[in-house]
Amino acid sequence: MREAHPIEQVVGMEYYVSDADGVGGRLRVSPEDFRVTELEAFDTSPVDADTGGYPHLVLRVELHNWDTNDFASALSDKLGISRERVSWAGTKDKRAVTRQLFSVKGIDAGDVPEVDGADVEIVGRAGRPVLFGDLAGNAFDIVVRDTEDPENAASVLADLRAFAGEDADGIDADSLPDDESTVGVPNFFGQQRFGSRRPVTHDVGLAIVREDWEEAVLAYVGNPHEREPEDTQAAREYVDETHDWQGALDRLPRALGYERSMCHKLVENGAEGPEDFRAAVETLPTNLQTLFVNAAQSYVFNRVLSKRLERGLPFDRPVEGDVVCFADSDAPADLRLPDPDRTQRVTEKRLRTVERHCERGRAFVTAPLVGTETELADGEPGEIEREVLSDVGLEPADFDLPGEFDSEGTRRVVMVRTDLGVDRDGDDLTFSFALPKGSYATVLLREFRKTDPGA
Repeated sequence: MREAHPIEQVVGMEYYVSDADGVGGRLRVSPEDFRVTELEAFDTSPVDADTGGYPHLVLRVELHNWDTNDFASALSDKLGISRERVSWAGTKDKRAVTRQLFSVKGIDAGDVPEVDGADVEIVGRAGRPVLFGDLAGNAFDIVVRDTEDPENAASVLADLRAFAGEDADGIDADSLPDDESTVGVPNFFGQQRFGSRRPVTHDVGLAIVREDWEEAVLAYVGNPHEREPEDTQAAREYVDETHDWQGALDRLPRALGYERSMCHKLVENGAEGPEDFRAAVETLPTNLQTLFVNAAQSYVFNRVLSKRLERGLPFDRPVEGDVVCFADSDAPADLRLPDPDRTQRVTEKRLRTVERHCERGRAFVTAPLVGTETELADGEPGEIEREVLSDVGLEPADFDLPGEFDSEGTRRVVMVRTDLGVDRDGDDLTFSFALPKGSYATVLLREFRKTDPGA
């Protein structure tokens, strides 16, 4: 196996599954090079529905170069309401053009303001907010510019077909096919989950799960990274060395609003004990608080997948001891969408039957997103899961946490398949595909680029 880029290894993505050389190139030269469209799965009523029964106004928003959280804050500020009244189905990349659903509680259609870089369409009203996960998936059209070796794309494509368990007969590793090809990659959580520039959200989450609130604050406010501007690194280094929260406020750049809010809270409450540091973490938006624990779970998941690769276990079919989940019967016909609530443990007796289900796209091998209700696998897959948890010093019961930090856990498929189209225009490559919700386009593209994910 080919080792991944060092910054990917930090977040548990330790290998590529394609041994072919990469194409290199640059992502997001312009926001228009990275287009994402939600595959919607949320029902609405007409916009003139009674606001008493349907208090949430649903918007379809096309964002140009907007972070999802920042747009929600800007929208709520213009409306003069709490940001907690704005919600959405999925967090998207900032440097992109994204089309996605938002809902806003307690406003009329005529109240919707203009926001620079956002095209807003009023969809209707709903009795509940659009919640995280209220989508089937996302469709992508992504251009990788200025590739150094675009001819390598065909070999990578052939490797990813083989990883998916697809028949490689007739596949030319020297030229790109005219039609889409079914490919597969490990369903890693991408770099964005952990911080594209500064991958630390899992460190914060691991500290929270251990209920070390001071360490959680230090992991977020301190903990400098070489990719950051020098003044930011210096401010974070000062935090690590002194734990002087007022001094940190004097040094942290104004752009680091979340870090500054935590420091303000610590100056206010005196930073004398664990509850003061927990209160600092809780100054952050609730979705960001939840993201920290999710990132810790994601890091463990990535480590499990990397160990599965090390041991040579298949991803497209189960081995004895695996836990599989079945396909979502309500998913769009052209999207392979798993239902993590419908699981089955694979025994020796049922192995061949479940293998056939996986071959036909009716079942998927899973690994744990660890939480209080997580049941680990048996056999060799279970050994891997327990080994990783031991390495990071966690167990499922540790996720019994206060407030937004509690998590019951679930299971997630270990491989994602998609029908991929690749077009070449000189040294530029355009990738077109769709993924189920929760899967990352950059995890597919990393196999082709094999370079610094921030480039």
